[in-house]
Amino acid sequence: MTKIIKLAVIGVGRWGVHLLRNFLAHPIVKIVAVVDPNPDCLTKVQQQYSLKKDILLTTEWQKLQQLPELNAVVIATPAITHYSLIIDALNWGCHVLAEKPLTLNPVECRELCELAEKQQLILMVDHTYLFHPAVEKGQALLQTGTVGDLRYGYATRTHLGPVRQDVDALWDLAIHDIAIFNNWLGRSPIVVQATGKVWLQTASPNSPLSDLVWVTLTYASGFQAFIHLCWLNPDKQRRLGVVGSRGSLIFDEMLVDTPLTLMQGEFERQENSFIPVNQQRKVVEIEKGEPLQRVCNSFIECILQNTPSTLSSGWVGTELVEILTALTQSLEAGGKPICLEK
Repeated sequence: MTKIIKLAVIGVGRWGVHLLRNFLAHPIVKIVAVVDPNPDCLTKVQQQYSLKKDILLTTEWQKLQQLPELNAVVIATPAITHYSLIIDALNWGCHVLAEKPLTLNPVECRELCELAEKQQLILMVDHTYLFHPAVEKGQALLQTGTVGDLRYGYATRTHLGPVRQDVDALWDLAIHDIAIFNNWLGRSPIVVQATGKVWLQTASPNSPLSDLVWVTLTYASGFQAFIHLCWLNPDKQRRLGVVGSRGSLIFDEMLVDTPLTLMQGEFERQENSFIPVNQQRKVVEIEKGEPLQRVCNSFIECILQNTPSTLSSGWVGTELVEILTALTQSLEAGGKPICLEK
């Protein structure tokens, strides 16, 4: 008999509704509760998804403790609330899938990972891009040496808003591209740097919040990745590339039908000249599928097998928070390089 996973979703705002949608459609998941501090959000999802009357709709997440058969909790709330929510859920004996970042503090992240291991529970972070078919295929291509010796990477993540009031553009946007670079390279940076500009919220109670941030990640191999982040730019871009000695691999999320491209080409030396040769553009075929659905399916599979996610465990989330924390230190020090070697 197939086990039914009884699951609660905490937070049904812009992203939480998509998590709810996917878990409602999962064949072995039963949604038993939806929590949101805004009653209007609860009313909206009840009407939108015709939720059954036996599903608990509440503004008080502590009421989940009254559900003794609860197996799992999905958290899609502001990052500042994650620590208390996750630690309670783990102590109640529930597996947890949390929206990124895991928390805003590396010490808290490590504590949560250790508690999950002690309780023998799954703690997974929704780093959705790691489950994107284009990212998965890109990693495989780079491992085959398709673009030759890796030289450097670049990424641009810009749009006109939304402007956050709790974190800056670094914490809002950078985690996606850092996660992809780490995944494609199979390692984490050893030195990081960041510089930024503040235009909109110079007197924010959370200290000035940078609207523009430039990030440099340096890896042990000498490979460097340069990331441009801005929520004050109407030129919306979601583009990441890795350049090698024989070509470049580009992931462009804005090209919905052809997001992954291999741009081949290299130089042939003729006396004192460098002549471009073997130039070719190839669209890389990828599997179809919603990345978030893959996240949700993976979380349930991890629960059934009682095995942590290899792609996006709590420890992966912790490492990314450590990198963002170091980048914040660099940003506040005017771009000072911060070493991450352990």
